[in-house]
Amino acid sequence: MTRKPALDPVAVKQAIVEYCLKKGALVAGVADLAAVERIAPAGHRPSDLMPRVKSVISIGVGGSTQAAWRVPAKALGYFGSTESRAYKIVYGLAFFIEQKFGVQAVYCPPDMDPELGARYPLQSLKLHAELAGIGARSLAGDILLHPDYGYMYFASCFTELELPADKPLAENPCPAPSCVSMFRQEGRTPCMKFCPAQCLSGDIDANGKQAAMHYDMAACAELTQQFETVPQLLRDAIATDDPEEREELLLGQRNKVLWYKMTVGNGGLFAQCFECMRVCPIATAAPLADPLKRGAVRRAAAAQKTKDDGDAS
Repeated sequence: MTRKPALDPVAVKQAIVEYCLKKGALVAGVADLAAVERIAPAGHRPSDLMPRVKSVISIGVGGSTQAAWRVPAKALGYFGSTESRAYKIVYGLAFFIEQKFGVQAVYCPPDMDPELGARYPLQSLKLHAELAGIGARSLAGDILLHPDYGYMYFASCFTELELPADKPLAENPCPAPSCVSMFRQEGRTPCMKFCPAQCLSGDIDANGKQAAMHYDMAACAELTQQFETVPQLLRDAIATDDPEEREELLLGQRNKVLWYKMTVGNGGLFAQCFECMRVCPIATAAPLADPLKRGAVRRAAAAQKTKDDGDAS
């Protein structure tokens, strides 16, 4: 029987990163599996989903366009999220790994644990991304930020391929210098000040680094996570004996929007606020957070390559 040639982990990782970038990811990395297993709680570790997992691959895709940050909140809530693009990339990545390298891989579901409810995800995509070095925790409710790409959405893929791990970011871009200055004057950063639910608080030390971060998840969810409104609304509609009240609960102007969001399937029932990111200088003004700037860099690189190829010929 002919033995399969051994795979070169470095070359395989490079092929995986190139696939992710080609499909639209801005960054891709491999988290230290041992660290993920140590930090994640029992029942939510990669090995709980894939017992023979050897590597956790994490990718990040860009957030909104630059213009999106300038539209009213009621409009941004419909299209601000780009997370489904990240999920599509790693879903395809699992097939790419199995077909190209003949080793098992699985898309990591970003969903809630059905046994524990809406506050407990099956896996922490944030933990994977942080340990893979493609994001660092911010004062805005631990939202991950990247020094070059700002605000991103993340997704993960598990595989039995053993790949070299990346390291977490050496420096956290949050808080930005302007946020430190504001905190010294007002005791708040922009994300804390402009959060409509006032669910953010924290502290910055003498060196301008994060000293503490507090996020009131319940207050945030009450304002933004409208999927929790639906069962409450149905409960009240069932409980009332007044036909007019029932009709208002189910078909009133405010709640018609909920049904619309469900039918268009745009993810609008989930956390759709963005106000902390709208005022975040890293999310909106990091060097390559703006798709306009990313496009300019790529066009310049393509023009330079064309010139170099012409000179070589």
